[in-house]
Amino acid sequence: MNGFVDSAKVVERVSGRDAIFSRILSRIPEHMDLLEQQQLIADCVAQMSAADRTELRTLFESFLIHMREMEASDIEMGGVTANSHIWFRVQGKKTPRTELGIWTTDQTDIIAHCLLSEKQRERLFSRRAVDFSYTMQRPDGLWRWRASLYFDLGHLALNMRAILGKVYPYAKLGFHPVISRAFSLRYEKQGLILFTGITGSGKSTSLDSIIDANNRSVDGHIVIIGDPIEYIHTSQLCIIRHREVGRDVNSFKEGAVQALRQDPDIIVVGEMRDPETIMTCMEIVDTGHKVFSTLHTGSAVETIDRIIAETPTEEQERVRNRLADVLRVVISQKLLPGVDGRLVMAKEVLLVTTSVRAAIRNRNVQEIYQMISENNRMGMITLEQDLVRLVHERQIDEKLALDFANNKRRFQELMGY
Repeated sequence: MNGFVDSAKVVERVSGRDAIFSRILSRIPEHMDLLEQQQLIADCVAQMSAADRTELRTLFESFLIHMREMEASDIEMGGVTANSHIWFRVQGKKTPRTELGIWTTDQTDIIAHCLLSEKQRERLFSRRAVDFSYTMQRPDGLWRWRASLYFDLGHLALNMRAILGKVYPYAKLGFHPVISRAFSLRYEKQGLILFTGITGSGKSTSLDSIIDANNRSVDGHIVIIGDPIEYIHTSQLCIIRHREVGRDVNSFKEGAVQALRQDPDIIVVGEMRDPETIMTCMEIVDTGHKVFSTLHTGSAVETIDRIIAETPTEEQERVRNRLADVLRVVISQKLLPGVDGRLVMAKEVLLVTTSVRAAIRNRNVQEIYQMISENNRMGMITLEQDLVRLVHERQIDEKLALDFANNKRRFQELMGY
């Protein structure tokens, strides 16, 4: 009898969802421009009853629950090229999950609009993309995701990345004690510290570990500016403020400038994504603060070159000298599939010494790679040296390590080829 009742409820729920989709789609003219269709769908969703919205959110959250069960890092939905499937990335590999059913682009458009607030919907149409965070309250606590919704051939495509429910232990990051002192507010009160790498390389995970380590070890005030805010820290020895771009502040630059009037010790700027934010971060360090941020670069040398190149030609000499003064550490990360199927972090670590500062000022940035390779005792390591270490420890495959190396010839030399 119980099985019969459960089946009946499932049929009823599916029928209810189909009815919601049909009601909205019946109001969309067939030959309307795709962008106008999206606006009309958004209007329909805005007028939707709370019960209907909850129904569609519950459907979407069933995908997220399945995602957690699969230990997937990302979910993809919507857009023509998703081929009507929901996709998961599990241990670095992204594949369609056929068990989650077939969903038309119109249906996924409607579901996506249901996830947004009115302000987020306005931002979506003005910028053709919107970043936001999504939260589910579960028996074991709060589940959170970082989301990006964007237009794709006139339809909506969604990526959501799972945010770890707990901070990755700092000790497991494997940083040298000299580098750990540079991260700590107890030992160094100012300086610019950058984490770099492609999207999905673990930059946010590393930053959250460092924030947590400071929070547990030294009194202070930390202001985090994110787009969106990912992990929410509980204040311990530090009071930690979380400001989300678009909700609590208009931009990274504005958040950083405003933070100076909030008596901070550490300011975390989620991304230095434009010249104005880069300059603001350097100016904040000049005022005696510690700043952590990220860039989408693949090595320490590339990071320095990128920062200088982002500024107008007439400003580059001044920026070069200022960067030499304020830059403290650059960490460039990559995540590789390990031999056990789990992801392994490889990193390049630059500690800015007197010699490195001189190389930046004198436009000899290409000499810095050699400086890194020769100063392992100070905690520095090139990506290629770290890849060799991981191969020798049998954490990663040698051929894979070569594929991920920035300087393949140097990696081969270190391996004794």
